[in-house]
Amino acid sequence: MSEIKHPEYNSAHRFTAKQKSYIKVKRFLDCVCAILLLIPSAILIGFSAIWIKLESKGPVIYKQARPGYHQKIFHIYKLRSMRTEVRDKNGRALSDTERMTKSGNFVRKTSIDELPQLINILKGEMSFIGPRPFLINDLGTYNEEQLIRFEVLPGITSWTAIHGRNNQTIEEKYNQEIYYVNNIGFALDVKIFFKTIALVFSQKDVEDQTTNGRIAAEIMEDNKNKED
Repeated sequence: MSEIKHPEYNSAHRFTAKQKSYIKVKRFLDCVCAILLLIPSAILIGFSAIWIKLESKGPVIYKQARPGYHQKIFHIYKLRSMRTEVRDKNGRALSDTERMTKSGNFVRKTSIDELPQLINILKGEMSFIGPRPFLINDLGTYNEEQLIRFEVLPGITSWTAIHGRNNQTIEEKYNQEIYYVNNIGFALDVKIFFKTIALVFSQKDVEDQTTNGRIAAEIMEDNKNKED
């Protein structure tokens, strides 16, 4: 898979010895936890997949290219939450609200749509906790300081996610991740973990609006590539 590098990007960030050790331990814990969660997650994904398939046509799981560690491009996996149709019979572009399915709304609110990313974790492409991977098109929007987010594996949940991610601008989200990478450690990850659990149960601010409206464009591009 190709690797895209931002012109100003370099891996010159220096972690402390303690942080380097923790990052290695964190990777081990990610793998252990992902393996333990595979069976219960597979059950939830299975039931959700049946509902999604019965409600609308299209793939149950979609994959989308994202920049990860050191900006290496990987495909993130999620349960599909929207109809694949991007226009109605009259050719009018459908909004995300109109395309959202009942099953999709449920898996998003419960964060079940994120469970396929356990595979990303086992493949070494993601962590449970780390900067959320944004889009490839966003690569040119980071300043030099914000590129620090690529010094660690992207995560299923993040420091941004527990600070009202839907109420933040893209720039604010980038800057939240500067704090996370500079202060990465066990205590910080534990704090993020428990606050994420609380958010999932409260079903408040569990959707990340950063990429709203972009999934349709990606599906259209994928279909175009298949036709070519």
